[in-house]
Formats: sequence, structure tokens, C-alpha cells
Amino acid sequence: MTTTEPVPGHDRGDQPPRFSDELLYAAARLYYLEDINQAAIAARLGTSRATVSRMLTEARRNGMVHVEVTPAHVADRDALAARAAEILGLRTVHMTPTVPEALRGPSLAAGVSAALKGVGLSPGDVLLLSSGRTVYEVTQAAGLPHLLGIEVAPMIGGQDEPEAWYQTNEIVRRFAVNVGGHPSFLYAPALPGPELHATLMNDPAINRVLDLWRTARCAIVGVGPPPLARDSIPGFVPTGSLALRDAVGDVCSRFYDRDGRAVSYPGSDRWISTHLDDLRKIPVTIAVAVGDAKVVSIATGARAGYFTQLVTDTATATALIDHMTDERGA
Repeated sequence: MTTTEPVPGHDRGDQPPRFSDELLYAAARLYYLEDINQAAIAARLGTSRATVSRMLTEARRNGMVHVEVTPAHVADRDALAARAAEILGLRTVHMTPTVPEALRGPSLAAGVSAALKGVGLSPGDVLLLSSGRTVYEVTQAAGLPHLLGIEVAPMIGGQDEPEAWYQTNEIVRRFAVNVGGHPSFLYAPALPGPELHATLMNDPAINRVLDLWRTARCAIVGVGPPPLARDSIPGFVPTGSLALRDAVGDVCSRFYDRDGRAVSYPGSDRWISTHLDDLRKIPVTIAVAVGDAKVVSIATGARAGYFTQLVTDTATATALIDHMTDERGA
């Protein structure tokens, strides 16, 4: 908060001031710089509290007082992000402000943009995308960087899913349009039956996408909370399987337990998605995840090496640090 010394004869616009510059400056200085309340200022200036309030309003309107509202100090956010990266064993944590759910996509897109700019993708490089609500929301947002000529491909099948955030081909298409890349599509369900799976594994178009998984330079993935505690889950997930009771989260619908080990169940050998072991081989994997429900799944996935960077918000980063600190102290 600053006040500006009055300048004699200074023109403040077409409307004449209601109070002199000297009186406005006196009221503003007492209130903003000397922290004197309006009632005490009124007594000192021989006027009413309501008049002092009008003086302060006019001082702000005339530019004599400049009010600046800023978010938490950037240095504090940087320190929090660095601490989260250190305790999770990640290369980088890109932290965005905690915002209402309706603004989550644009906010996280800014963090994803910062992460992608640091990768240095060139035309012809392959970038992979998982499905999920958070990744879907990021692909809808403006402000993603221009990555002209890159190839964008899905990491999981899902063309038969009704919810938009599990339609991996549509997520890929939207992202490719936003960044200027070339989309590649995977025309396959995530969990086909035995006969269809055998057919798909011999299909040249399917194998072309699977080859992209092995050559990708970067991936953007969501991190899911425990599968049996969700309000939204892909229809292909066998929620009745007892094995999923041990799952604390997933990446690309590949579920893992509290030790980061893959959770298997009947049919998981036919799953068409990037394997957890293959995630570790991608040079840069950027996880995008927020929320208390995902703290354990994020922490476990980071320890297991399923992603190298994280885009999250300040509240989740703080919860992750608290969780990891408690675990180490236990």
C-alpha cells in the first residue's frame, strides 16, 4: 500500500475533487501508513467517520492510494514445490494455486504448459496421453504451448466408453489441435475379449500405436485414487474383483498396491494400455493430479517411478508433504 504526495494544481479528471489534496493525503497517510482507525482520524481532523470513509474512497479513486492484492508469495510457492519434489523423489513439481473445481482445468494447464516447455519437444517427437477427467480438462483449456509437428498418441484403449474423459481418441485429437501436433488413434477397447484381443494384436494400425509407446519422449498421465472409492470409473474396470481391494491408485488404468506393485486380476493380461514397467522407460512422464483422495496414489506412484514430474495445486502439495513426513516418522 502506498500513498503519493499531493501535487499542487494536479489535474485529476473532469470532475472537481470533493476534498482538497492535502486533506485526502492526511487521511490516507494516517489510515494506511500509521494504521490509525477511521474514528480516530475523524476526531483528529474534526470531521465524522463517514466523511473519513469517503475521503479514503476518493484517495483510492484519484490514484493517491494504490491498493495491490497479490497471491501467496512466489518464493513461498517455489519453496513448497521444491520440498514436494524432494520428498517425493521427483525431478520437478509444478505447483498451481488451489482454485475452485470449475477453474481446475485452466489452472493445471498452466502447470502442464510449464512442464512441456522444459521438455524441448521437436517435430516428429512422440507425446502420449492417458485418459481421465483431469487430463481431459487440461486438454480443453487454452494456453497450452505450440508443439508443432509432434505426434500425439493415446496410452490406453477406450473407444467404447460413454464418458468424454475416457474417450482417449477424442482427448488426443483435442490436445493435438491445441498444440499443433498430429494425432494418432487407437481403435480398440481397453479390455477386449480374448478373441478380439488376439485380432487386435495382429492389426497393423494397432501395432503402429504400440510402437509409439516404445519411442515416446514424453507422456502426460492422470493418477487415479483407489478404484473402489471413486464416483466415476471406466466401465471396463472389474470393480467386483477382490484383487482391486488392494489397489491404492492407477496410471493408465494399471492399478498398483501400497508398495507400488501391479495389481492383477482375471483379464488384466488383455488390458490394452501402457504397462507400469514401460512408464519408467519414458524419459519424461508428467502426472497431473489434485485432491486429498489422490494423496496416497500420487505418493505411491512417485516412489515407484511411474512418473518423473508432477503438476498439482498448493493444497495437494502440502498434503503430500504431510503424508510423506508422517510415513517417515512412523
